[in-house]
Amino acid sequence: MKEIVIIGSGNLAESLAVAVAAAPELRLVQLFARNEARGREVAALAGTEWCGDAARLARAELYLIAVSDRAVGEVAGQLPIPSDAAVAHTAGCVPLGALPERYARRAVFYPMQTFTRGRRVDFSEIPIFLEASTPALCDELEACARCLSRRVLRSDSAQRARIHLAAVFACNFANHMYALGERIAREAGLDFGVLKPLVMETARKACDAASPADVQTGPAVRGDLATQQRHLDLLGEDAALQEIYKLISKDIWETSRKI
Repeated sequence: MKEIVIIGSGNLAESLAVAVAAAPELRLVQLFARNEARGREVAALAGTEWCGDAARLARAELYLIAVSDRAVGEVAGQLPIPSDAAVAHTAGCVPLGALPERYARRAVFYPMQTFTRGRRVDFSEIPIFLEASTPALCDELEACARCLSRRVLRSDSAQRARIHLAAVFACNFANHMYALGERIAREAGLDFGVLKPLVMETARKACDAASPADVQTGPAVRGDLATQQRHLDLLGEDAALQEIYKLISKDIWETSRKI
């Protein structure tokens, strides 16, 4: 499984296209995307051709559908993908069954990472979770995935959904906490730069520890109710942030008591 067509032009499609194009063992045959401007941009970054006409979809051994979760089934159903090709979507929380049953060789190829337009990531460190309609196809897909990453795991749809949920907490929600911290810092006349050393050390500690819970610090884990009340008073005009603060502080305290 060497020849690949990537379908999509979003953040993941961009990173995946660049990674596939750079892998000596693989060949990126085409980047298919409806959005011409963005499709041409991604194709140029990966050094391949762009196509937006379904009738000109290139032939390949593997079609990777890197589109939004809600569009996976629709896109897969509309394209004239050869019946003998492997078709895989890249969504974390979408089951294998979202791909039309007419594809005998259907699969999931989920790289668990946050992707941003124009930002390069080291694909060799990204866990890629695989699921396939047959064990033989999963073997083929694993050989292909190992051309991109050293961390390839087999996972069914139920487990992968939980991994995706974990990623939302560890990435999306954590990043939103950074954004909230930035907002509060700006209200004090400072910018996000003052928080960056703290953010970096927090991430390093969590990654170095056996469990992030082992290195939790702050007033909540200490049970410092006086400091927590002062913080709540500072948030007095923002009931939503007060509630977030209370809920997270309560959960940190309860979690620390169970360790």
